[in-house]
Amino acid sequence: MPGLEPNNSALVIIDVQGKLAHLVHDKETMHANIQRLVKCAAILKVPVLLAEQNPTGLGQTIPEIAQLLPTADPIPKMSFSCYGCEAFIGVLRSYHRKQVLVAGIEAHVCVYQTVSDLLRQKYEVHVLADAVSSRLPQNKQIALDRMKAEGAIISSTEMAVFELLKTAEHAAFREIIKILK
Repeated sequence: MPGLEPNNSALVIIDVQGKLAHLVHDKETMHANIQRLVKCAAILKVPVLLAEQNPTGLGQTIPEIAQLLPTADPIPKMSFSCYGCEAFIGVLRSYHRKQVLVAGIEAHVCVYQTVSDLLRQKYEVHVLADAVSSRLPQNKQIALDRMKAEGAIISSTEMAVFELLKTAEHAAFREIIKILK
């Protein structure tokens, strides 16, 4: 594996919505890291897909994240897996990217099922452990263990961003560093 490449990567943010986004374990860290990821993705021209589980029932993506994606059209879904939604599949395929960075909630439900389906479709999936969560920390850990066992790469926000940059000589390095610090 050559590592993450901006021109071959997409960021998928799963179901960081309404009240549930505020009920998950260590929500502040997760929210902050997703915001960092979105800002870095914009600089590195990595497309972002925003999925929302049953938005009529659960609400919309929290403003802290939605405001960073003013042109993004959230993809509503009823299936737990994003890959169970034809609209999501169509948008992801339209980007022609084979590396998918995954953030969101809940790790043991929608994140896990999405990752599992993406792996079956031969995507290289990077789960950003500090940008996913569940209400209970043990459910998050079980999900991370299972996703890793199925072939996902467990990573972190900074690890993924620095992997996308490759070098301190990257034109966006100084701008990215300000976001990560």
